[in-house]
Amino acid sequence: MRLPRELEILGLRDFRLVFGASVASLIGDGMVPVALSFAVLDLTGSATDLGIVLAARVVALVSSLLIGGVVADRVGRRAVMVAADVARFAAQAAIGVLLVSGHATIAEMVVAQLLVGAASGFFNPASSGLLPMVAGEHLQPANSLKGMAMAGGNIAGPAISGALVVATGPGSALLIDAASYAVSALLLARVKVAARLPSPRQRFVAELREGFAEVRKRTWVWAVIASAAFWNVMAAFTVLGPVVAKSSLGGPAGWAAILTAEGVGWLAGGVALLRVSPRRPLIVATAASAAAVVPTVLLAGPAPLAVIVVASLLAGVSTMLFNTLFETMLQRHIPRRALSRVSSFDWFGSLALQPVGLALMGPLAGAIGVSETLYLAAGLKLLTLAALLAVKDIRRLGPFPATTAPPATRSSR
Repeated sequence: MRLPRELEILGLRDFRLVFGASVASLIGDGMVPVALSFAVLDLTGSATDLGIVLAARVVALVSSLLIGGVVADRVGRRAVMVAADVARFAAQAAIGVLLVSGHATIAEMVVAQLLVGAASGFFNPASSGLLPMVAGEHLQPANSLKGMAMAGGNIAGPAISGALVVATGPGSALLIDAASYAVSALLLARVKVAARLPSPRQRFVAELREGFAEVRKRTWVWAVIASAAFWNVMAAFTVLGPVVAKSSLGGPAGWAAILTAEGVGWLAGGVALLRVSPRRPLIVATAASAAAVVPTVLLAGPAPLAVIVVASLLAGVSTMLFNTLFETMLQRHIPRRALSRVSSFDWFGSLALQPVGLALMGPLAGAIGVSETLYLAAGLKLLTLAALLAVKDIRRLGPFPATTAPPATRSSR
């Protein structure tokens, strides 16, 4: 049976393997926000401790990203991804066993998340560089399906995790996440990609500078990275959301419902992007992101759970639009040889300040109040979007480089 045009990419074997690996690991990862949050809150009840544990993962990720981008471009993206999955499996399995056995401590949770984050710093740039190698000209559908895999994880993961946390505790959810990394590694190991073309080996710093030069000469790239950095430093939704849920929205079940709705939104956005290719991708992506601020505002009330769930669904749609369109633009406009390094700068710049935000949201809420902190975060996020829309290239950049004609089968609306 012939696949619809939007899904023709699923006929490519190597893409199916990469996509299957994403589905497996992202369902596991979707379980982590609920499981890890309530593991910490059950252990100490402290929002500050939760912020520290969450920040540990991001600190390690940010610290390894630039190295990971260079290594992926040097030695091969598939091999780096497999090694990272094995490392993440080991770390998450260890903390899962400790939680199930009742011996976990905050310090051990921090160490485990440091290891998972460091491995992810190698995995993420390699993944961005591998996708064009298995997707060919089908980049936007490939990124849409990848985002839909994340949506599936955000739908199934919190729902499964919420049920497991209530029934058996958070440790079992983290063990399933560990198993998902093992499945991902096995699938990625079967991917066959073209051998890396030989190129003159430069010093590490020279290769890093070359990647940064590709970022610096494109205003739209560094403007998005800078905006994302300011956006992510106000991590009130991530840290204070579980606190509000525990006190006013039904605990783990309420928080799981909010995160699941966000995943449904991701899925809806991915379906839309299988068919729609905007003529000005970045302005569409940026304008749509305003919807992602609404759940933070509603948590400050807090509004009724049902209202926050609907807002989370719309926020998921907007997040999917932004991430998919920006990722596709990078893959189309950045030279293939430097793509993992540019992706590493994107990840690094976007997340560099997030650990500070994760660590400070608890103390800030203690000083000025939970609602006030949520309102402050929402206001600053809206300001970053306004600044991004003021950038000319964000408003004018087309979906393809000026020297590249779009594929004949692609429609633009």
